[in-house]
Amino acid sequence: MTSPTEPVLNSYRRAAIIGGGVIGVSWAGLFLARGIDVVISDPRADIEDLVRAGLAEITPALAELGLPTEHLTDGLSFEADLATAVARADIVQENGPERLELKQKIWRTIEDTAPTHALLATSTSGIPASAIAEALRRPERLVVGHPFNPPHLVPLVEIVPGEKTSPETVERARAFYAALGKKPQVLRKEVPGFVANRLQSALFRECVHLVAEGVVTEAELDEIVTSSIGLRWAVAGPFRTFHLGGGPGGLPHFIEHLGRAMEGSMWPALGNPTFDEATVTTLVDQAHDAFGAGTVEELAAERDRAQITLMRALGETPGSGCAHA
Repeated sequence: MTSPTEPVLNSYRRAAIIGGGVIGVSWAGLFLARGIDVVISDPRADIEDLVRAGLAEITPALAELGLPTEHLTDGLSFEADLATAVARADIVQENGPERLELKQKIWRTIEDTAPTHALLATSTSGIPASAIAEALRRPERLVVGHPFNPPHLVPLVEIVPGEKTSPETVERARAFYAALGKKPQVLRKEVPGFVANRLQSALFRECVHLVAEGVVTEAELDEIVTSSIGLRWAVAGPFRTFHLGGGPGGLPHFIEHLGRAMEGSMWPALGNPTFDEATVTTLVDQAHDAFGAGTVEELAAERDRAQITLMRALGETPGSGCAHA
């Protein structure tokens, strides 16, 4: 069977993944399931064992998404030397530590040794492409391809061009991630933290405030989110939700009749917590009470199963179609 994504992915036969941590493993699993050979470059001596164990953990989720996993690791290899790892890559997905000087060093090597046709993307969660690309001779080639963790499961990829990223690079990145089954969104400006993490940070700040103030427990707050705005925003998002909340008058009516009150009374009352010793103790103790019965791996697997169920209900599963052979 021919997948509509096949013509795009046929141009990406070999991926170099820089960094074999959680994000790198997740990218590797998705790339391999889509038929792309993967070479992982990471200086850790035990990286092969760690990556193979990580891939084994996410394989059931990939299979549930309808992706082929029977021979998942056949196209997997490891190369500690960065220059050698990227020498034949069609796509380089860098997931190194969030340190600008280190990323610039990594990308100088990549630029010097990767093929000129290779798509160059960094998974950075906050460093602008413009800052990293200051070290490059051809900054137009670099773009941020920031996934929402875990990349093999959550559809979003934020594509964030730098000041000198070319429109061609942006379009190639958009087409590549879409062909993987992702939901790429091109941001119009570079801002710290991009969009998804800024939204997550804003909501989590208020979550910490409410728990620290004793309004609710962590478990109760999680239940409130998953039983209300989590479901609502998964279906419609905040702007469409409030547009509908305005009735026939839409968003203008909502802003005038409810938004003004939100601005005047609710926004000033939002918390501004800090991770001081008392707050951290409260959060850690409650997390132990609420989640201590299960290991992180068990809780993650439970979350992933629920995420897949929700994605199927929303028609968001990326497993439709066939990966290229």
